[in-house]
Amino acid sequence: VKNLSLMCYVSVGSPSEPLIEFMINRGMEVIEEYEPLRYPNATKIFVNGVWVGVHQDPKDLVDHVLATRRKSYLQFEVSLVRDIRDREFKVFSDAGRVMRPVFTVHRKDDPLTGDIKGTLVLTKELVNKIAKEQSDPPDNPEEKIGWEGLVKAGAIEYLDAEEEETAMICMTPEDLDLHGQQKAGQAVEDDTLDDPNRRLKSKTNPITHMYSHCEIHPRTILGPCASIIPFPDLNPL
Repeated sequence: VKNLSLMCYVSVGSPSEPLIEFMINRGMEVIEEYEPLRYPNATKIFVNGVWVGVHQDPKDLVDHVLATRRKSYLQFEVSLVRDIRDREFKVFSDAGRVMRPVFTVHRKDDPLTGDIKGTLVLTKELVNKIAKEQSDPPDNPEEKIGWEGLVKAGAIEYLDAEEEETAMICMTPEDLDLHGQQKAGQAVEDDTLDDPNRRLKSKTNPITHMYSHCEIHPRTILGPCASIIPFPDLNPL
């Protein structure tokens, strides 16, 4: 029996032609003009399973497409999968892909905006605005942030199974903070509380380079049926 996870979403599909045109404008060489002997190490680019071109600087292309999606210039359900080992960049915009939302994490420092690498894109200002909307709804519905506003702000992304394989997802924001302290060389305090009902903190992995996303809540990984089972991650037999 397969159950959909909490807050999951099934993609409805979007046209792929604007995606291809966008990548051509960012230096993608179409497959008809590709010379294998001239660029033997070029990264192949696939759109919905079709090989459409190659690119010499895949990191720059992926960063551009990812930033465009987070600014809502692309559909939020477009998936970006970069396979460094096979030198492939796969883009999916077709229908029928099961996706689920996660928090996004800054991947690099930005002095202009004050973004810090390894911190959540979701800020306290956004949270306070949403909390204020609950108690005092705005007169104009278009001014309401809500869930769609978080997606448009790039604070939440939808990942499908393909993109989730290439993402490093942290369980909680607290674990993300502990990882940042560990990377900065700060001492991490041990949990010395004697409360038997406290949630056990997962140990940080010192070899983890960085996290790209963070779970909204660990329970959203499972579906409604599995969520009511005590210790569902253990074998009952």
